Amino acid sequence: MIDTEHVVQRFLKYVSFDTQSDEDNDAVCPSTPGQLVFAKALAEELKAIGLSDVTLDEHGYIMATLPANGAEGPVVGFISHVDTSSDASGKDIKPVRVTDYDGKDVVLNEARGIVFSTKAFPEVLKYKGQDILFTDGTTLLGADDKAGITAIVSAMEYLIQHPDITHGMIRIGFTPDEETGRSAALFDVKQFAADFAYTVDGGELGGLEYENFNAANPVITFHGRSVHTGDAKGKMVNALSIAAEWQQLLPAGEKPEYTEGHEGFFHVYKLNGDVETCTMHMLVRDHDRQRFERRKALLQQMADFFNEKYGDGTVVVTP
Repeated sequence: MIDTEHVVQRFLKYVSFDTQSDEDNDAVCPSTPGQLVFAKALAEELKAIGLSDVTLDEHGYIMATLPANGAEGPVVGFISHVDTSSDASGKDIKPVRVTDYDGKDVVLNEARGIVFSTKAFPEVLKYKGQDILFTDGTTLLGADDKAGITAIVSAMEYLIQHPDITHGMIRIGFTPDEETGRSAALFDVKQFAADFAYTVDGGELGGLEYENFNAANPVITFHGRSVHTGDAKGKMVNALSIAAEWQQLLPAGEKPEYTEGHEGFFHVYKLNGDVETCTMHMLVRDHDRQRFERRKALLQQMADFFNEKYGDGTVVVTP
C-alpha cells in the first residue's frame, strides 16, 4: 500500500523550490537558475531511491533508468518538467491542506479575503471527501508539474521497494523550461532511448490525452509616436491604443474563455509598453493544421491592415 503522507511530503518538498521559468530569456537553458538548483537535488534523490544511469546535464535535463526485473517488452518512458509558470510567484509557497473536503468554498487567505470558489471552479466538487492541497492564494502551488514529478518518483520508488511486481525497463526524464515552450529543444531523444513515453502533466485523475494541438507563440510589436499631450492632435500615435484595437479585432468567440474540445483559439496573455512601443504576447492553438495556418495568416493580414492604416512598420509580427 502506498504511504500517502510520504507522497504528500515529497510534493511539499518539491514546491519549496522556486523554479519559475522566464520566457523572455532564451539566451541560456535553463532560463532561470532555480531550475538547476532543483534539478541537482532531484538527481541526488533519484540515486538515493535506487535508480540507475542517473544523469544531469548542464542545461538541467535529468534522465534515469529503472532496469527490467524479469518482464520483457518495450522500453517505456515517463516525462515531467521541473519549471513552473511565470504567471504568478513561485517563491515562498504556503500550502493550504484541506482534509475531507466538504464541497464548500475554501478560505485560502482570510487576511486578504482570498476564497476558492466552487462556483468559479465547480470541477473541484468531484473530489468531495478527499484531501486537497491549495496555496494561500498569493503564489502558485507548483503542481504543474511538481505533482507529475512526485507521481513518477513515487511510482519508481514503489516498484523498487516491491520487486515482486515485474516490469520491463523504464526510463524517466525531467526537463526545464516547459512553460516557455522550449523544453524539447535540447532533449536528447536518442539518449532517452524509450520506445514510447508518457508525459505526466495536468489533467484530472485517470485522464489520458493521446493527441496534441498545433501551437505558435507570436509576439506582436506596436510602434507609436509620443508627442506632448498639449500638441498631440494629428501627431500622436498611441501604441497602447493600437494594441487594444488589435485585441478587439481578433475573432470574438475564438478565445480560451469561449472554446472547448478541439476548438482553436487566439489568446493574448501579456501586454507591456507605453505610447511609443508596446509588445503583446499571444498563444495560437488549433488541432487542425490547415486552420492553424489560417490563424497565423490572419495575424499577418491584420498587421498589413494596421500598417496601411497607421503607416509602414507600425505593427510587426514575430512568429
